[in-house]
Amino acid sequence: MRASELDPAQFEDMRPYRDDEVRTVLDRLIADPEMSHAVAHFLIPKLARLEGPLAWLVRQFLRFEFRNVHDVRGVQAIVDKYIDKVVSRTTSGLTISGLDTLPRDRACLFVSNHRDIAMDPAFAIVSMYKEGHETSRIAIGDNLLSKQFASDIMKLNKCFTVKRSSGSRREKLAAASQLSNYIYYSIVNENEHVWIAQRSGRAKDGLDRTNPALAAMFAMTKDRDTPFAEFWKKLHIVPLSISYEWDPCDGQKAKELYVTEHKEEYKKAKNEDLASIGKGVIGQKGRVHTAFGTPIEGDFDDVNSLAEEIDRQIVGNYVLHPTNLIAYEMLYGDVCGLPVGYPSKPWDPRDYEETREKFKARMAKVDERWRDKAIQAYANPVVSRLAFE
Repeated sequence: MRASELDPAQFEDMRPYRDDEVRTVLDRLIADPEMSHAVAHFLIPKLARLEGPLAWLVRQFLRFEFRNVHDVRGVQAIVDKYIDKVVSRTTSGLTISGLDTLPRDRACLFVSNHRDIAMDPAFAIVSMYKEGHETSRIAIGDNLLSKQFASDIMKLNKCFTVKRSSGSRREKLAAASQLSNYIYYSIVNENEHVWIAQRSGRAKDGLDRTNPALAAMFAMTKDRDTPFAEFWKKLHIVPLSISYEWDPCDGQKAKELYVTEHKEEYKKAKNEDLASIGKGVIGQKGRVHTAFGTPIEGDFDDVNSLAEEIDRQIVGNYVLHPTNLIAYEMLYGDVCGLPVGYPSKPWDPRDYEETREKFKARMAKVDERWRDKAIQAYANPVVSRLAFE
C-alpha cells in the first residue's frame, strides 16, 4: 500500500496530541487534582499526604514549569529533566550503545523487549534525545488510559493507543488493521520513529521473544503484490534491548506467573497497571543499558523468520548484569565464557560476592511459593544467550 492512500482521519481516536493541542491539554492537566497528587508523590513523597496546601503548591509549580511550552518538543524538554532525576535517583547509571550507527535520514520502527511499562520507552526516548535524534512515537495499550491525567501525559509524549479491549473478532481485526496502517503511515508518510514492544505485555518470565503475530500485524498494510522482504525494508525495523540490573516489580511479576500457572484467574486490582508504572518509575533498578540494534535489511520472506531475526538481535545485544549470572548459577551451576556489564568483561563470580548476598536477601523476601519464578526471571536472559550461541 502507498502511504498516500492512507487517510490520516482514520487515526483520530488513537494518535498522540499535535503541537496545536499542547497548551490546552497542559492547562487541563495542571488543573487536575489527581495530577497534582501524582507529581507531589514523585517530587516529595514524604509530604504527599498533605493534599491541601501541597496540591496548591504543586499546581503553581507546574504552571510555572510549563509556562512557555506550546509544542510537543517543549514538553519533552521538560520531561527529560525529570527522567534525568529518575535516572540519578533510581539507577546506578544509564549506558547506551548502537545509536552511533542509527540512520538519521529516515524513520525507524523500534521493536523492543518489554520489562517495564513506562521506563522501557522512557529510557529509549531519553537515549535518543540526548544523542540528538528525533524521539519516537510510542505504542501503549488502552488499559493504561483509565485515568484522564495519565492519558494526557502519555499522549503529550508522543504515545498512541493500541486497542486491547476490543471485543469481537471483527473488532480485534479492525483494531489491528488500524494499528498497522498507523505505524506504516507514521514511518513512511510522516517520517516519524515508532517504538513498540515485541509482544503484548511485559516479559514477566525474563524471556524476550517476539510474537510472530506482531510481524503479521505490521504486514496487514502490505498490498498483495509487494513481497514480504521488500515490505519490511520500508519499515526500517531496528531491534532494541533494554536491560535492568534489578527489577522493581520482580516479586509482583513472579506472583502473577505463579497464580496463572496454578490455573487460577489472576485478577488485577483497580488501577493496578498505573500502580506498576509508579513502582517501576521510583523503584531501584541498578545499572540500566539501552542497546539499539542494526536495521533489518535481509530477505526475510515470512513473519517467523523476521521474528527470529528480531530475537537474535535483542538477545545478542542484551547486556547481562551480575544479577542475571548469579541467578543462573543458583539454578544451574557454573557460567562459562559469558560477558557481564557494559563495557563487558569476563564473568568472575569472586568479583560480585556483595551483589550475591544482596540478591539472596532480596529473593528471601519474595513469597516462597513463587520465589523460584523470580530467580528464574533473572536467570532467563542467560538461558536465552546460551540458546542463541
